[in-house]
Formats: sequence, C-alpha cells, structure tokens
Amino acid sequence: MRKLPHFFLVALLAIGVASSPLSFAKEGKPFITAKDLDLTRLLPPPADRDSPQTKLELAEVLNFQVTRTPDMVARAQADAVENIWRFSDVLGARFNKDKLPKLNAFFIRVLASEGPVTDPAKDFWKRPRPHQYSDLAKPVVKLSSSYSYPSGHATAGTLMGIVLANMVPERRAEIMQRAYEYANNRIVAGIHFRSDVDAGRMAGTLMAATLMTHDDFNAEFDTARSELRAELGLSPLPAVAAAAGR
Repeated sequence: MRKLPHFFLVALLAIGVASSPLSFAKEGKPFITAKDLDLTRLLPPPADRDSPQTKLELAEVLNFQVTRTPDMVARAQADAVENIWRFSDVLGARFNKDKLPKLNAFFIRVLASEGPVTDPAKDFWKRPRPHQYSDLAKPVVKLSSSYSYPSGHATAGTLMGIVLANMVPERRAEIMQRAYEYANNRIVAGIHFRSDVDAGRMAGTLMAATLMTHDDFNAEFDTARSELRAELGLSPLPAVAAAAGR
C-alpha cells in the first residue's frame, strides 16, 4: 500500500513550535483559500479506482461495518460536525461556546477556510466515496455528494487540533490524539477511505502552517488564546507576533 510522503510528519512537528453542525464553518470569512494553498500541487494523487490499494481500503471500510460497536457508531456520528467544541471532552466543561465568544468567532473563521482549500482538490481528483464505489458500503452518517479525496473533516479535525494545541501546549498530546480520532471516525462511519483521511491530515497540517504566516490569523489567534487560557486558569503566553519579532 502506497504511503504518504515523510515530509507530512516533519511539517507536523515543526508546527508545534510556532456550533451548529455544517453551517458552523460557513458563517465566517476564510483566512485563506486555494489561492494561498493549492493542494493539487502538494498532495499525492489518490489511488486509481481499480487499484489494489483502493480494494484494500474498501475492505477496511467493510470490516468496520461488522466490527464497530454502538458506542463507536455514536462517536462517529457525533464527530460528523465540523465543530471546535468536539474537543470539550479533552479540555473540560469550561471549554464551551458561552464562556469563550472570542475563541468561537476565531474558529468559525478557521473552519470557514477548510472548504475553499479542500473543495478544489476534491473536484480536481474526483475520487468517489466508498458508498459511491461499492453498494456494499453503508455509511452511518449523512451521505455526501462531494468527492472523497482529501477528507474535509480530517483536514478540519487536524487543523483544529494543531491550532488548539498551540493555544494549550500543556495538553498537546491529548488534543492531537482527539484530532486523530476525529479524523479516523470518518473511516469508522464508512464515508471515507483510509488514504482520504491520511491526505486530510496532511492538508490540515499544511493549512495550519500557511495560516501562521498571515497577520490577521495571528492577531485573532492571540486574542482567542488569551481568552481560553484565562478561562482555563492557565498562565498567559507571549503573543505570536511579539515572539516572531514583529
């Protein structure tokens, strides 16, 4: 089975230095679009429809159909929204929309950037989803007519995880594990292939790195991070712009 380039892992490590369902991500102004980050020039192409890799990935989806438990199904269905508040099970009850209006507004813009970056890549490669590829695949989440590669949810989950972990580095391991589960639940749910999700993780990492080069993102990041850390009772951290010598 073909693997994604090693630079994805390198990029992820480098970045550590530095609430309605689907409408949540559509309400804000994107920080970036495909003009800023062209995934078709950075991601490997998906496997061909009739390739051994695609058949193996379909077999994994079908295996989940017979092995996933009711709890796994419920978790995958709950993660079907692109919503920063899905990380509340890591950061606790004080991590909620009512207590963190600035953080909420910030992540609306972060998530609003996902579609403008991933949708052109989906339309470029036109990879069918598992249920479009095989009638045997029975997703347990709402069906989508968009293409499968890269996974937008995996992109969003990885992006949210990296940005949130940079706000609360004390909980980086737990946050990134939650982001991994969020993305993996697209396979559990039967709506994406494994390589769709892997490419989404790669795309989310690239998006985070690109966002960190934008002054408007950094300014709103600093404001949202200060609000979050105060609410969680954590000490302040240096502003991103100041740390970069701006």
